Amino acid sequence: MILTAALNALYRLPSPEFRSVLWKSLGLTLLALIALWALARQFFFWLAWPWFENMLPAMPDWTSWLGLFAAIAAGFVLALLLAFLIAPVTALIAGMFLDDVAEIIEREDYSNEPVGTPMPVGRSLVYSLKFLVVVILGNLFALLMLLIPGVNLIAFFIVNGYLLGREFFEFAAMRYRGEDGAKAFREENRITVFLGGLVIAGFMAIPLINLLTPLFAAAMMVHLHKALSGKKPVTRAPCARLGTQRSL
Repeated sequence: MILTAALNALYRLPSPEFRSVLWKSLGLTLLALIALWALARQFFFWLAWPWFENMLPAMPDWTSWLGLFAAIAAGFVLALLLAFLIAPVTALIAGMFLDDVAEIIEREDYSNEPVGTPMPVGRSLVYSLKFLVVVILGNLFALLMLLIPGVNLIAFFIVNGYLLGREFFEFAAMRYRGEDGAKAFREENRITVFLGGLVIAGFMAIPLINLLTPLFAAAMMVHLHKALSGKKPVTRAPCARLGTQRSL
């Protein structure tokens, strides 16, 4: 069931309908990252650089190379900061398009059933911010686990698998069951949802490809929610015939 949901989601990613959402999401993400880079760089030169320059006159001439070293180090730190922000920024931007993704799957792959109810704009924004917090907390925890040899990779998958699986599944379920019903249904199927979250965490671990994580996760969890609800896809996707299988 989980494999089928993942493969059907992958099948949809290059489709024309998804490409429209994808380019909007990636375009806004790129603009947001450029803006964050400019702000971080400006903040550094406004706050930290004057303090460093004031120290240099009091130091011997042979230490003048420290200014160049500091500039290079600052650029490296800003690059690391930007790399860390890619996942949460992508989650925030893509979170605004999750209802579009779900509607595409529901309309194209389950055309014999009614389309779910999208979240109100305000609620959608709150959920996007929630995705942002989840991704930040998950990656911060995984980053801390890097200090523990042999545990870091396991921690990354467990933490992100649980958080991403929970949030994206509840999103898919809320379109049909409301918030309380979605939480209850997720709890009934918590093992399956967690295993689905592990697949999403694996997808997120692939550099560059992980920019598509929110869209892939939303599509996959729509399929998984439908399968757990006993619904059969009518799409022409290669994996449609597997939609009713219950094995992992």
